[in-house]
Amino acid sequence: MLRKHLLLVLILLTYFIGYAQNKKQVLQQDTWAFTQIKTDTIFNSNQIISLLTIPKSSLDEYNIEINYRNSELKTTSSFAEDGNAIAAINGSFFDMKKGGSVTYLEITDSVITRSLSPELKSNTFDNIIDGAVILAKDNTIRLEYAQPDKFYEQSKKESAVLGTGPVLLLNSTPVKLADIKFVNNRHPRTCMCLKKKAVVLITIDGRQDEAEGMSLPEVQTFLQNIKCIDAINLDGGGSTTMWIKDSGIVNFPSDKTGERAVANVILVTEN
Repeated sequence: MLRKHLLLVLILLTYFIGYAQNKKQVLQQDTWAFTQIKTDTIFNSNQIISLLTIPKSSLDEYNIEINYRNSELKTTSSFAEDGNAIAAINGSFFDMKKGGSVTYLEITDSVITRSLSPELKSNTFDNIIDGAVILAKDNTIRLEYAQPDKFYEQSKKESAVLGTGPVLLLNSTPVKLADIKFVNNRHPRTCMCLKKKAVVLITIDGRQDEAEGMSLPEVQTFLQNIKCIDAINLDGGGSTTMWIKDSGIVNFPSDKTGERAVANVILVTEN
């Protein structure tokens, strides 16, 4: 089943971009697959796109979880290694100076950080942080428009909630995005999507000659073409990182100093 699913991903990608230079499947396990696409044709630009695909049928073998630090920052690879993960991507937005998340974060019914108060928010922040990654206690995953903090605080159905955004797709349909530079300019992007039978973690490299990055409308189009149903944006830019056990960092972070330290990550661990 996994091989059939991976083949479908590659066929869809090839159909969408016409052809992919140096397209290669880097890793394949019995229950997950990593694929990296290098092309110069998608949106008439150079792109490096990394996809970690986990069939939903494998979620009884793996945990998708959120790890964090309240003050100090830590690289995605360090989070992953310390958490004995098999894979990881960077998570949501954070305070680069003081550390800690700046969006709602709840783990096992404990509130780690609340959403910023209205007086601290900017218009840009309001237009970006509109969604949440929900890891439910029944081992399902949802990507949705965020409920008020109090809703999640009172609900006992979630094992973790991570505020982020913007929401990109719902029910296979692109949602309307704000007309701002963060949305319209090309940047490195990290996102998560749910397909009918799989969860996909995605990094899109940028700010490099070999990888120009994407605007969020371009990301929406790309995600539609690989058959994502629901999808959400995570922190991007210099934070964009994908790590896989025994391979290390598999994408190409844009900071000249290399991998950026962050406040929270999404990990894939074995049960």
